[in-house]
Amino acid sequence: MPSAALLGQSVLSGIFIGALYGLLGLGLSLSWGMLRQVNLAHFALAFLGGYLTYQLGVAKVDPFVTLALTVPAFFALGMALHWFLSRFAVTLLNTLLVTFGLTSIIEALIQWYWTADFHRMESAYAALRWKLGPLFVSLTDLITLGFAAALSLGMWGLLRFTDLGKAIRATTEDAPIAAAFGVNEKLLAYLLSGLAGAFAAIAGVCLALNHTLAPVQIYAWMGVVFAAVMMGGLGSPLGPLVAGVVIGVSEALTMALTAPTWAPLVSFSLLIGLLLLRPARF
Repeated sequence: MPSAALLGQSVLSGIFIGALYGLLGLGLSLSWGMLRQVNLAHFALAFLGGYLTYQLGVAKVDPFVTLALTVPAFFALGMALHWFLSRFAVTLLNTLLVTFGLTSIIEALIQWYWTADFHRMESAYAALRWKLGPLFVSLTDLITLGFAAALSLGMWGLLRFTDLGKAIRATTEDAPIAAAFGVNEKLLAYLLSGLAGAFAAIAGVCLALNHTLAPVQIYAWMGVVFAAVMMGGLGSPLGPLVAGVVIGVSEALTMALTAPTWAPLVSFSLLIGLLLLRPARF
């Protein structure tokens, strides 16, 4: 049996990686649940944001200063993607296929410019660590957890307590009735798509701070985040974060108790179990 310190560190690591799962899944959950668009290009945009952060970091630009550039740019990219999908009336199933194609294109562009080699961003933040008893905590992990919690809670509060959020929820439930009461469905859809793109940019910064970047890793993250979104509930801002933490802790404990090769099975095993126990949820 592993020591208590190892198990505690595994749980802590699982919470942090789960927060990144939730942050990556936030934009996908909103697009899928509220716009009926399975936007797989969200993952490619997050990695593109990570590479841009890395490139600007090479030029000695602070990672968080890069958000002033990437967030507006990705907000515009999100709206442009929604315009494209709406302009050609792409169905729910076809959004999966179209955005997967866009993911492949973005991956190819990343590989063309940055090559297929692994890249790791060096920053002063990565060196900051603290010891809490037998456990270690890094600043970059805390930043990721902070971003994930703040954005998820902020989006939840916006949807639940503001007139804008009520209009978005009304449009999701019954667009024609909402439009009859003066809700601008198209404008809200562009806003949601832009926010999803902005969330991808923020997730990209956290990816660059915490992980080594490689184009092929887009698909490695896709499966587990996809499972977190489905487990958390489509259109739910908090669901992917909670499900991501559950998956992250389960994976970390699996690696500590058995072997690392078993960890990738955890996310879809949990998803299949949830499907069997609560099929009505889906």
